[in-house]
Amino acid sequence: ERSAPMHAADLAYLLFTSGSTGRPKGVAVSHGALVNQLNWLEKEFALTRADVVFQKTPFTFDASVWEIFAPLQVGAKLVVARADGHTDPQYMADAMAEHGVTVAQFVPSVLAVVYAHVDIVRCSALRLIVAGGERLATSVAEAARFGGRVDVRNVYGPTETTVQVTSRKFDGSGSLSVPIGSPVWNTRTLVLDGALRLVPLGVVGELYVSGRQLARGYAGQAAATAQRFVADPFGRAGERLYRTGDLVRWIHDTDANETVL
Repeated sequence: ERSAPMHAADLAYLLFTSGSTGRPKGVAVSHGALVNQLNWLEKEFALTRADVVFQKTPFTFDASVWEIFAPLQVGAKLVVARADGHTDPQYMADAMAEHGVTVAQFVPSVLAVVYAHVDIVRCSALRLIVAGGERLATSVAEAARFGGRVDVRNVYGPTETTVQVTSRKFDGSGSLSVPIGSPVWNTRTLVLDGALRLVPLGVVGELYVSGRQLARGYAGQAAATAQRFVADPFGRAGERLYRTGDLVRWIHDTDANETVL
């Protein structure tokens, strides 16, 4: 029983990540950030109670968060993979067919392996594949579309930014890899140089993220938090940017300006 009202800034979960240092850091994510993510996912992926979502990502990875809570939010069916099922491509393909999975998420390298075992006739309910965590090659995305019958989304988001912060629907076109796309709701993506200046269109710079998707910081590690979560020179007082450390460039899209790795 709660002794006080819950607020958006309250802690929703703590997820440990080593990042590039190899030393564990507990990323503290607020309820407000999580709710923003789930509301965006529901709309972006058109999730309804008719969906069947495959939950197979280990709980130690933030990608598991939306697999669990998004279907619960809309009343969809949640199919939980067996222990270590995420390591067996044939099992995952069979489970998707047996349970009528409509929505599944994969790291691109795993997606390529799993799809070698998928019988699209048996997986007739499948409508959406979400790929994230690595560069998504257009060849892998094209194979996952099954001639355009399945919607393939490329997503991007460090642990410090509450699951996904950008998304791009693969339309069958593009170069060698699929762009990481446009920001989610209430989120900004900036490409900056070493002096925190905006870089021109097409020039490589570091990706920074601001908005509601940012984590509160690293629990009990004020110095590490201050190093990665910096003051936003383009925002209002008190707003922050998260330094992702990823190099990207802006491209001009027909619908919007989008960031691409």
